[in-house]
Amino acid sequence: MNDYLKFKKSNCKNCYRCIRHCPVKSIRFSDNQANIISQDCILCGHCFLNCPQNAKEIRNDIEKAKAIIKSNVPVYASIAPSFVANYDNATIFSMEKALKQLGFLGVEETSIGATIVKKQYEDLISEEKQEVIISSCCHTVNLLIQKYYPEALPYLAKVVSPMQAHNNDIKRRFKGAKTIFIGPCLSKKAEAESYKDGVDCVLTFEELSAWLEEENIQLEYIQDTHEKGLARLFPTTGGILKTLTVKKPEYSYIAIDGIENCMNALKDVINGKLGKCFIEMSSCIGSCIGGPAMDKSHRSPIKDFLRVHDYAKEEDFDIFDYTENELNVNFSSLAGSSLVFDDAAIEEVLKQMGKTKPEHELNCGSCGYNSCRDKAKAVLEGKANIGMCLPYLKEKAESFSDNIISNTPNAILVLNEELKVQQINHAACDLLNIATATDILGDHVVRILDPFPFFEAYENGKNTYDKREYFAEYRKYVEQTVIYDRSYHILICIMRDITEESRQRQQKEITRQKTIEITNNVIEKQMRAVQEIASLLGETTAETKVALTKLKESLYDE
Repeated sequence: MNDYLKFKKSNCKNCYRCIRHCPVKSIRFSDNQANIISQDCILCGHCFLNCPQNAKEIRNDIEKAKAIIKSNVPVYASIAPSFVANYDNATIFSMEKALKQLGFLGVEETSIGATIVKKQYEDLISEEKQEVIISSCCHTVNLLIQKYYPEALPYLAKVVSPMQAHNNDIKRRFKGAKTIFIGPCLSKKAEAESYKDGVDCVLTFEELSAWLEEENIQLEYIQDTHEKGLARLFPTTGGILKTLTVKKPEYSYIAIDGIENCMNALKDVINGKLGKCFIEMSSCIGSCIGGPAMDKSHRSPIKDFLRVHDYAKEEDFDIFDYTENELNVNFSSLAGSSLVFDDAAIEEVLKQMGKTKPEHELNCGSCGYNSCRDKAKAVLEGKANIGMCLPYLKEKAESFSDNIISNTPNAILVLNEELKVQQINHAACDLLNIATATDILGDHVVRILDPFPFFEAYENGKNTYDKREYFAEYRKYVEQTVIYDRSYHILICIMRDITEESRQRQQKEITRQKTIEITNNVIEKQMRAVQEIASLLGETTAETKVALTKLKESLYDE
C-alpha cells in the first residue's frame, strides 16, 4: 500500500489520540513517533481527522492531475454527489464551468456510476443469489472485511463501486479518455490504484479547493436543469436504500454507518445472527458527507444531509445497460497472520506496567487500546511501548517523587494558597515533633510554624532561601526556604536541621574564648617575668611579646 497518509514527524507529540480513534489499531509508536502500519490500515482517515497537531496529511495529487490534463488526451472529471454539501450553492453546472477552466474536457456526476451500481444491487436482490448482501460502495468497508473479517467476504456484493463504474462508463463512451475522480474520501486513492484500468487520478475536495484557489477560480451558482438524478442520495446514510426501486419483502433493508457499528454488524453476519437482508455499510458517520477529506469548514451533518436530499431528483439517470460480468469484481482476503501470545507472555508485560492484580487493569483507554491486555499484546507485537500507559507513568512519577520526599533528610511541607498543610514528610514530622502526618494535614500552618514567611511569599512574591531561623518551641536551628509556585498554586517549605551544627559551633566558640583567656593570662605572667629579668634578656623580651601577641590574634581570627 502506498503512502496515502503522510506524517509530519516534527509535529507528533505522542498524545496517542490517533491510536485511540483508530478502529483497527494500525498505528505503531517508535522513537517518539506515530507510524501507520500500511498493511493493517483501512484508510478510514480517523487519525487524520483527530490529530490535534495536524501531524498527518493526505497525499496530494494535484500535480499528477495537472500532468494528466497536459498530456493532450481528453480528461473527464467524475465528481462525487457529496459536492453539494461541500460547496455552497454549487450545482453540477457550477462545477462543470469551474473545472473546465482547470483544463477538464468534461465534468459528470459520479451519481451516474451510482445508478449503474444500484441496478446491479437490485438484480442481486431480485435473484436472491445471496442470503446477506453487503454494499460494496465504500472502499474502507471493503478493506475492513478483506483484512479483518474475511469470513464475511461471501456476503460482500461482487459489484464495483460507483467511482469505478462511472470510470468504466466514461471510457466506454469516450475512447482514449482519462478520468479524475473528485470526492471526500481518502481510500478512493487506494481503490483507483487497485484496478488495472481504474480511475487515473483521485483528488479530494480539499485538494480541489486548493487548486481552485491557486487559479483564482470562483464557483458561481448556475441553475441545474436536470430532471433526473435519484442516485444523488448515495452519499447520505440510507441513501442507497432510498434509490432501490426493486425490493423483495423477504429481505430486510438496513443502513449502518460508522466503523464500530459496521464491525459489530459483521460479527453478527459471520455468527449467523442475520437472515435475508441487504446491508448498506458506510465507514463514515453520516456516510460520504462525513468523509475525512470534506473541507473542514463544511462539517454540518444536518445541513449537509438536507443539501444532498434537496438536490436529488425522483427518477434515475438514463444509463447504458451493463451486464453482470462487466461490473463484477472479486474481493480476496487480505488478512495477515495474527500472532498468538500465551498468558504468561501477556502477564509478564502487565507486570512490567505495574499491573500484578486484576484490579490493576483499569482498561482506561488512555493508551488508545480497549483493554490493558490488548495493550500488552500490542507491546509484544512491537506496536506499542510500556510507557504509553498513563496510570503506569503517573504511578511511577508519584512513586519516584514520594521516594525522594520520604527519604530526603530535609523537612518538606506543601501548603495550599490558604496556607493549609497538604503534604508533610517524615523528616518534617520529626523536626516539628508531630506524631503522624494526619495530625496536621488540612490544618493551618500557624499551628506549627510562624506563618509570616509564607504570607510574604504568597502575597508579596518574596521567596526565602536558606534563611537561618531558631524555632524556640522546638529548640531547633534550621535553614528555611519558602517558595510560592503560582502555576500549581502551592507553597513549598524546605527546612534543613542545623541544630547540631549550631551546637558544635557554640561549643567551639566557648573553647575559643577559654583559650584566648588562658593565653591572655600566660602573656600577662610572661610580661611580669620579663620585666624582672629585662636587663638579662634584652631583645629576647621583644621577640617573645611579638610571638605571643600573634598567637592571641590568630585565636581571635578563628
